Amino acid sequence: MPNITDTVTTPDGTCTVHLFTPDGDGPWPGVVMFPDAGGLRYTFDEMGARLAQYGYVVLVPDVYYRTADWAPFDMISVFGDEQERNRLMSMIGTLTPDKVTSDAAAFFDYLAGRPDVAGERFGVCGYCMGGRTSVVVAGRLPDRVAAAASFHGGGLVTDGADSPHLLADRMTATVYVGGAENDASFTADHAEQLEKALTAAGVAHTIEWYSAADERHWAAMTELFGSALPR
Repeated sequence: MPNITDTVTTPDGTCTVHLFTPDGDGPWPGVVMFPDAGGLRYTFDEMGARLAQYGYVVLVPDVYYRTADWAPFDMISVFGDEQERNRLMSMIGTLTPDKVTSDAAAFFDYLAGRPDVAGERFGVCGYCMGGRTSVVVAGRLPDRVAAAASFHGGGLVTDGADSPHLLADRMTATVYVGGAENDASFTADHAEQLEKALTAAGVAHTIEWYSAADERHWAAMTELFGSALPR
């Protein structure tokens, strides 16, 4: 699968991105794939390449580019290592809604400027933390997002004024949410609230469940969103 490493200029600096394209000449629709809390790594290279096989130009960004030369996390042990866990949570905390929105706008501009990318509207998808980012971007940049997908994303419904579900009335994208069973960061009640918000806004959407998640996911999302996620 053809792929390159490139950089995208954002309001905050230079972001490394990995770009995956189908075989052939294109043009193809563009998709931004937001990683989970572990950030850009080989796993997401594999996932980006796999999605590209279905006929998309896939951009996977280093969402932690503001932290220069950050060391990769061991996602098996990070939540059990207090020092590493604190480092991870500190880096997650830098990704505010304003930051991820400005980054996404830069990624879209980059894709729009490529001759192998079709159109001016794009897909976004993400996993865990990246799933929330995808929904936020769909609500904050509605003219640029045609489809948004969140896989085992947490914090889609909170008590905060910046809860992603409150952006439903701004969304024009088709929205897919794959929730993880037994995940207190996205419960059946959260799904019901999100369903009502999307339906009331006339957003085409699907919400369904997968057998996944564990206490580490709950713990990480709780620390990230605090008391806004009642257990």
